[in-house]
Amino acid sequence: MTDSSEHDGRRRGLAAWRKAERTLWRAPVESTVGERLAALASAADAGAASGLYDPDEWTDVYGDGIVAELERRVARTLGTEAAAFFPTGTMAQQVALRCWAGRTGNATVALHPLSHPEVHEGGALSVVSGLRTTHPTVAPRLPTADEVRDCDEPFGTLMLELPLRDAGFVLPSWEELTAVVDAARERDAVVHFDGARLWECAPHLGRTLPEIAELADSVYVSFYKSLGAMSGAALAGPASLVAEARVWRHRYGGQLFQQYPAALSALLGLERELPRLPEYVAHAKVVAAALADGFRAAGVPWFRVRPEPPHTHQFQVWLPYGAELLTEAAVRQAEETGVTLFRRWFEDVPPGVAVTEVTVAAAGLEWTRQDVLDAVADFAGRLRG
Repeated sequence: MTDSSEHDGRRRGLAAWRKAERTLWRAPVESTVGERLAALASAADAGAASGLYDPDEWTDVYGDGIVAELERRVARTLGTEAAAFFPTGTMAQQVALRCWAGRTGNATVALHPLSHPEVHEGGALSVVSGLRTTHPTVAPRLPTADEVRDCDEPFGTLMLELPLRDAGFVLPSWEELTAVVDAARERDAVVHFDGARLWECAPHLGRTLPEIAELADSVYVSFYKSLGAMSGAALAGPASLVAEARVWRHRYGGQLFQQYPAALSALLGLERELPRLPEYVAHAKVVAAALADGFRAAGVPWFRVRPEPPHTHQFQVWLPYGAELLTEAAVRQAEETGVTLFRRWFEDVPPGVAVTEVTVAAAGLEWTRQDVLDAVADFAGRLRG
């Protein structure tokens, strides 16, 4: 597919999914610039009315004002001493891991080969920050305590992505997680949580966010992945680490002049979306079970819902068809029926198998089990056609 045709296909999909009357979630990228700005302004008025922030305060300048308020809110929510706002999670984690390398004297980071820095950051840990990585396991799950203990080489930091997105948004149990952290401590390593989606981990782990964050020496969280903010991330942990991270943030070019739209949208996400995430997680289990039953009833030759049941409000679906065929069926279903069940599909291994990610959020709460079964039957019929 050429770049222009891929661009046209993406715009077609966005238009179809945006107009759909029924969907499992509304992705922010499906809104126009005008719609996004209008929604932020409306939410800002409501937030000011509820006392979320003072609209008469001056806008931020290099991290004060509403940005500083967001940092305080994150630290309170996670139960850490301090937090620093970053424009991207990639920068936040590089800074965190670089700071820990300096403090431990070991520039090797133990992490999963499917973790975000290894798959989605262009080798930035080594190319930009001079760090090395080692992999305690290649299994599609977080490492076990024994795998951490038996890792072949010394490492200064163990980084755990919670949940591990590219393995299917999978999480360990609370007992497994604490055992892994203890194993890292036995090796005199610090522990950093890649918590881009940490917000929705509490139901599966059965603990509060402060209890989860307390296990680690530092935690990164994202504001746009689950909370619906425009952009931004935070690094939370001990005050001394956060102070050092602020210096490196400036060196990395992350000390932006003004960031109030992103900070405001993040505050609104913490206020509005965070309390609803357990509800999304619970309903994702209903949706996933109905998807599996629908595929069986439709006679689909092979499928996987991973994990089953989901650990968060997001999970993977695998089908034995080409990604182009599946994406076309998803777009046509939205265009012709006003129902968005799936979005884009991607080729995976083995050849002839494709995978997509399913998110269940506020819009998905309206779906009954029968709604899912009906949508799967229609989708499967399009594949046969």
